[in-house]
Amino acid sequence: MCGIVGYVGNDQAAPILLKGLEKLEYRGYDSAGVAVYDGTSIQVVKKQGRLKVLEDKIHNGADLAGTVGIGHTRWATHGKPSDVNAHPHLSSSGRFAVVHNGIIENYLSLKNSLIQKGYSFVSETDTEVIAQLLDYFYEGDLLDAVVRTIGKIEGSYALGILCRDQPDRIIGIRKDSPLIVGLGTGENFIASDIPAILGKTRDIYRLKENEIAVVEKTGVTVYNPKKVFVSKTPCHIDWDVSAAEKGGYDHFMAKEIMEQPKAVRDTISPRIKNGRIVLDDIQLTEEQLRNLSRIFIVACGSAYHVGVVAKYILERYTRIPVEVDVASEFRYRAPVVDNRVLVIIISQSGETADTLAALREAKRLGARTLSIVNVVGSSIANESDDVIYTWAGPEIAVATTKAYSTQLAVIYLLAIYIADKIGTMKPEEYRHYISELEALPDKIEKTLSGRDHVRQLARRFYRSNDIFFIGRNLDYAMSLEGSLKLKEISYIHSEAYAAGELKHGTISLIEEGTLVVALATQQKLFEKMMGNVKEVKARGAVVLGVTTEDNQQIEKETDCAIYIPRTCEMMLPSLAVLPLQAFAYYVASLKGCDIDKPRNLAKSVTVE
Repeated sequence: MCGIVGYVGNDQAAPILLKGLEKLEYRGYDSAGVAVYDGTSIQVVKKQGRLKVLEDKIHNGADLAGTVGIGHTRWATHGKPSDVNAHPHLSSSGRFAVVHNGIIENYLSLKNSLIQKGYSFVSETDTEVIAQLLDYFYEGDLLDAVVRTIGKIEGSYALGILCRDQPDRIIGIRKDSPLIVGLGTGENFIASDIPAILGKTRDIYRLKENEIAVVEKTGVTVYNPKKVFVSKTPCHIDWDVSAAEKGGYDHFMAKEIMEQPKAVRDTISPRIKNGRIVLDDIQLTEEQLRNLSRIFIVACGSAYHVGVVAKYILERYTRIPVEVDVASEFRYRAPVVDNRVLVIIISQSGETADTLAALREAKRLGARTLSIVNVVGSSIANESDDVIYTWAGPEIAVATTKAYSTQLAVIYLLAIYIADKIGTMKPEEYRHYISELEALPDKIEKTLSGRDHVRQLARRFYRSNDIFFIGRNLDYAMSLEGSLKLKEISYIHSEAYAAGELKHGTISLIEEGTLVVALATQQKLFEKMMGNVKEVKARGAVVLGVTTEDNQQIEKETDCAIYIPRTCEMMLPSLAVLPLQAFAYYVASLKGCDIDKPRNLAKSVTVE
């Protein structure tokens, strides 16, 4: 996610803030800025683009006098990348400067209320609301203003706050977004991640949920939201810088696997308000949805696999026919598309060349286009009629994990939303699926807690030469992604097949000892899958089953099993994919592969 750095001490703040932000560049960002109190007022400088643009603008910080300040690198969520939308954000009075990681879900209602009270806004961001709220509540007691502000905002946040009237301190607070406090001698820090301050100190406080840190150069005091003092024990960091960037994990992929509960929560939570799905991002009317004759889903790689999942889900719940196309094939097959067709484009980067070309072809043919994209202001987002952003944050590893999971989450939101609008989902079903959506991030977290068992299985099978993945319906769609994850980072030959197709030729490839991963998460197809398991075992296969925790009879048919929590059938893919990601990661690690940068692959494919 975005990067936060704050400093208060005896040295010039701006150069320290810039150095800290440099250590967070690996996280990805589209703009950067700093705010420093110069003895009279808060000076803010921020620029779109790389950090170097900001550094050149202020001559590596030399132009900004002052020994207290906050800095930020932004990954756009609300508002396109621009100088104005970059952080820090100032209140209208100039009294408060704020940097923020996360998403404020109720910012529109707060913004409208503040406008009525006479406040003016200059940016498109949700963050500016926080600066204005602080100003509104401030009556001389900074801590009180902070407490009252966080009592009003809903969502996830890590905040760094600088107040012109009390320039001897900065405030740090977190909820669902990480923030740490760095402890120095005659100076102290806040940061969103350890690398930002590792060159200055190795002693930190890890703030817990809703804790508020008042950071001064002489010390740090931590309070809970009731303004009660909280005793903290320092933690000493002995990682090197490389390990620190990865949060202590060996690879970015491992870190990003573990970030999936938060990424999915950030994608879902702002779009459920008072028990209803609210998609402010799209302008598709109920009439347009009812008149759709067909939906096309166009994507590449893992995003294409999301599309395969989406086909099953959208057709089942909306009863609208769905076709899924590999983007590189879509525009060359003369697709039958007109103005009654919705083309859904899925891309993490929003710059995938084949997908962008397919989008342009769809628009040329008269289709309405809706993109599911992670990068705000990307080409695909800008050229689509509608866009829904997946708030996964930057993904560093080439092999996608959290971007894939957030794309799935958007598909669930979209399917429930459309089905409700066109009347193919009953009210009681709608309420049930909203409940399941809200519970999904916790179930993802629970699933990931069982990864040690997956690591043990990887030790058993990492010397395999060929691995097959099989499943039916949604499980087949998940097999495609499980196989791709394994082959792209471990270089083991792997294929995925619809289980019912085995006897039509593929079963001839099964030899004694061949590993077959059998996904059987759907209760209605469980017995059929067990029939397929028996077929491959009769030819000598070793079978690893993946199913829900209430289906332990799978152990009678398979050699080993992985269990995931029970959820509604629609959302089973979000849980089933997790052990497949982890299995691929551990196998590749045991083989000594370059997991974050697998051979011959790139993160964003910008050529055809």
